[in-house]
Amino acid sequence: MTNDPNLNTIWWQVYPLGFTGAPIRPQSDAERAVTPRLDMITSWLDYLIDLGANGLMLNPVFVSTSHGYDTVDYYRIDPRLGDDAAFDRLVAACHERGIRIMLDGVFNHVGRESALFQRALAGGDPGAERMFRIERDATTGKATDYAKFEGNGDLPSFNHDDPAVASLVGDVMRHWLRRGVDAWRLDAAYAVPPAFWTRVLPDMRCEFPHVWFMGEVIHGDYAAIASESGMDSVTQYELWKAIWSSIKSGNFWELDWSLKRHNAFMRAFTPLTFVGNHDVTRIVSQIGEAEAAVAMAVLLTVGGVPSLYYGDEQAWRGVKADAMGGDDAVRPMFPAARDGLGHDGEWMFRLLQGLISIRRRNPWMTRAVTEPTNVSNRAYSYDVVGTGEDAGRRLHVDLRLGAKPTADISENGANLYHVEH
Repeated sequence: MTNDPNLNTIWWQVYPLGFTGAPIRPQSDAERAVTPRLDMITSWLDYLIDLGANGLMLNPVFVSTSHGYDTVDYYRIDPRLGDDAAFDRLVAACHERGIRIMLDGVFNHVGRESALFQRALAGGDPGAERMFRIERDATTGKATDYAKFEGNGDLPSFNHDDPAVASLVGDVMRHWLRRGVDAWRLDAAYAVPPAFWTRVLPDMRCEFPHVWFMGEVIHGDYAAIASESGMDSVTQYELWKAIWSSIKSGNFWELDWSLKRHNAFMRAFTPLTFVGNHDVTRIVSQIGEAEAAVAMAVLLTVGGVPSLYYGDEQAWRGVKADAMGGDDAVRPMFPAARDGLGHDGEWMFRLLQGLISIRRRNPWMTRAVTEPTNVSNRAYSYDVVGTGEDAGRRLHVDLRLGAKPTADISENGANLYHVEH
């Protein structure tokens, strides 16, 4: 049974700019005025605890041009969210409640408007220019192009071979860790050479031995990236896709295959598991309410460190669109107070409380693997099996699709929890 606080954390993920109703594409100084919207997140921490979570994962909070992933200043809180004082209040309130806090480090690239990149682009500052990959006309010296994240000119990519980039990233991490941060989400980690992190993370661990580093890895060899980078965890997108897709298509063979792969990952590291985040269509919109309940049962019975995206615990809907502003629908504002949630999604909140309760009573599940006991297109059963010193622990899960999709969790033949909506 693990006592590692990082492995005993269940994260509630919040996209602060959307959650607090901040203007995503501000058009005036007034829309960029310092407004302590982080205090709104602070007011929801007891809700987080009531759900059963004990970690707050925040998407970008640093000064940016628009959506947060175009960082302008890593050392300042975005004025749309507040200032240092608002951030300190949030951290203090989290720690008073035993909540760990994770920040989103966008270290693959910066915003085009950042002073650092503008100095590099202008020329005359060799140190700044080495931190990026800028092409220049051989005759005029004028910049003609530069490396950018996934072809987006607003997001110039760092040159991760330059020691100054590692120095900057390390300094930023250290600054906020000293301010009370417990963990880092490493955005677009799949686009950063794994060796880069070996020049940054060890120094952080020397001063902060309990820090947790989780990388966003959408594709690639998860286990190799985790091992070669020194990250503690990466996002388990394979399992995310298999959970909703197998339920939607009535093909549990896909989930079975993915869980076999998941077992292999579990032997190498402990992935971050999820059925929703700020970048994807919400699970209820993807597969429906009753089916989403079954998806939550899978999420909270398999090994890994689970994360729940704000609003999913209220069965919110939202479809991601492939267009400018296409993420807005999955990054909406939360109400100012709990009574603003209404009662439509209360069933999902209660269901998750029950599933999380089982996980809290069985913390060995974080490192568990699964063994299938029955597989068909629309029915799937598996045992959740403890590993290491918990090798004797075992729970059983039955998933069934049909007119009334259900899930049942049992131990030694006794039903612990029935999932149905």
